[in-house]
Amino acid sequence: MSLDLKSVNGAAIQPKHRAGCHCGAVVLELDLPDGLVDIRRCDCSLCRRRGAIVASVPLSGIRVVQGEDVLRLYQFNTHMARHYFCSVCGIYTHHQRRSNPSQYGFNVACLEGINPMHIEDIPVADGVNHPADRT
Repeated sequence: MSLDLKSVNGAAIQPKHRAGCHCGAVVLELDLPDGLVDIRRCDCSLCRRRGAIVASVPLSGIRVVQGEDVLRLYQFNTHMARHYFCSVCGIYTHHQRRSNPSQYGFNVACLEGINPMHIEDIPVADGVNHPADRT
């Protein structure tokens, strides 16, 4: 089950939307013509700890406008997913998905003007029993 939204608490999700880390060093531009697609939380070991709400876009749907030099990469376990965060303030901005490498997941809390605390009934993806870990 996934949740798709065109607005959050009255704030419209723009087709071209800006996102950024806490300190402003990293700025992203996202292509969101369909709003927030596949909103979810994940219960894998990393996502549980960072507590982010994520949505998905194709790889072409994120452009780093500013701060590529301060983005840092974190990988673990299978080293398939590529998790990016700001090296200045530590905020997770986006990741190339392990379950769908042709997509980025991005931190909904980084979107300008959007408060993810106003999104209700967010589904949880089973990252503990990830399909790629099944033999």
